[in-house]
Amino acid sequence: MIRVAILSFWHVHANDYFKHANKHPDTEVVAIWDELPERGRREATANGVAFYESLDELLGNKEIEGVIVTTPTNQHYDVLVAAANAGKHIFTEKVIAPTSQEVKGILHAVERNHVKLTVSLPRLNDVSTLAIQDLLQQGVLGQLTLVRVRLSHNGGTAGWLPEHFFNSEQCGGGAMIDLGCHPMYLTRLFLGMPDRVNANYGYITGREVEDNAVATLSYKNGSIGIVEAGFVNDHSPFSIEIQGTKGTLLYGTPDAKLLVRSSLVPEYANDWVEIKNVPSQGISAFEQWVQHIQQDTIAEENITIAAELTQLIEAANLSNKLKRSVELHELG
Repeated sequence: MIRVAILSFWHVHANDYFKHANKHPDTEVVAIWDELPERGRREATANGVAFYESLDELLGNKEIEGVIVTTPTNQHYDVLVAAANAGKHIFTEKVIAPTSQEVKGILHAVERNHVKLTVSLPRLNDVSTLAIQDLLQQGVLGQLTLVRVRLSHNGGTAGWLPEHFFNSEQCGGGAMIDLGCHPMYLTRLFLGMPDRVNANYGYITGREVEDNAVATLSYKNGSIGIVEAGFVNDHSPFSIEIQGTKGTLLYGTPDAKLLVRSSLVPEYANDWVEIKNVPSQGISAFEQWVQHIQQDTIAEENITIAAELTQLIEAANLSNKLKRSVELHELG
């Protein structure tokens, strides 16, 4: 049994990870630390586990083998490096950190201490993502020309998103660094890393972080990626659109169906065809983390995508700040 600790209940998914860890046959939550002691103590009492007011004391407990990090984003560097230096395996909410320089420091600590890191990038494992990858590998769309991925909800207008999710210092941004992470890493998955990023943010509710955001990714071959995210939309389905020189793929417009047309495949040429023969759901990031611990392997693809995600989000935030396109090499 892998004994793990929850580090903070700041994030909206902290309780989900707590339940997931306790349901998993090979993991057990045994401790909680929180940067707000009152919140952490309350959660520990409610769940019948130990509460540590001192993070150093928790990390010094040799019986705790791993940590689930759901702290404010601006604390990720300090917390993840401390956990790695203490020899704890790390499962963390995205992003790894707000900047690429911080990510490099974290990854160096992880490698130096031989701990297992996995980042929660759940839509990589969705049936729709896996089915789309299969189609793209078959080349049914020809050369890809445009990828558009949208994820939006009404958390900023309906009032259910915690107010601290609009705190610029704690979050490192708003809709783009939160929801926008998912369409960003999917766009990167389908098109690869771009040369430059241009972002425009909107502030519908007047808070200090954006609640309405679009970023465009530009590639040397002329392809374009469009990443859309928001906290201010009712009835906005998660959607993916992929255009190619020989076909188009649509998902979530608005139903959770995968549709394709292609001039290269006779059965797809004359009308939209729903792809129903799809792969099974992929292994969750949490399960992957457990397996990496048990098998002494490294989540190489997950870590690469997560590190590049930080680059893209950092570039988008800088682009919005400077009101111009940002080339990735500018990030250092």
